Amino acid sequence: MYSLDHQVLRADVAGMPLDWIDYREAVRLYHLGQVNYSLGVLLYQIRGGYNAITGMRSIIEVNSIIATRGDSFASKKAAKEYIPPLNNETLFARDANICMYCGGRFASQDLSRDHVTPLSMGGTDDWNNVVAACKRCNNHKAGSTPERAGMSLLAVPFTPNHAEYVYLRGRRVLADQMEFLLAHFPRTSPLHQRVQRGLVE
Repeated sequence: MYSLDHQVLRADVAGMPLDWIDYREAVRLYHLGQVNYSLGVLLYQIRGGYNAITGMRSIIEVNSIIATRGDSFASKKAAKEYIPPLNNETLFARDANICMYCGGRFASQDLSRDHVTPLSMGGTDDWNNVVAACKRCNNHKAGSTPERAGMSLLAVPFTPNHAEYVYLRGRRVLADQMEFLLAHFPRTSPLHQRVQRGLVE
């Protein structure tokens, strides 16, 4: 069995990844009969109380991936035009905590959100115009474009689809969960190479 801090990947009945949930939420969904099917490894066996009549103890087995019924957001998240919310935690994960100017790897607290085309020059605060930057590089670039500051981007920023966004928000993603998520990444996703490198390492 795994430790209780491992996350469960929740999908809809069509197999669209939705979000990460903890074991308590997973047990609640099993108990309410909302789990349509389970995939992946067995994470937990949660034991409940004893039946007063039979003396049998209830046990709920929780797998690493569960598909649930009745999520009204599933079709919206699957749509091509869906854009996940932008936040620094996921932005830094997208860029692997690497400054997109100097190439150094930093802790999240030492990174900042840089607007490639500054807001003062008409740039937007969206996935395709922001990158992780160390504070030194961000200060050096200031209100300029990378070209004017004599700096170059190491990678082109991109908007993750929902499956990529779910992956970026995961902690300690298990191999079966990763395989499930990868099936929903676009073929051209820059994350494919990073995941492959991670598997080799």
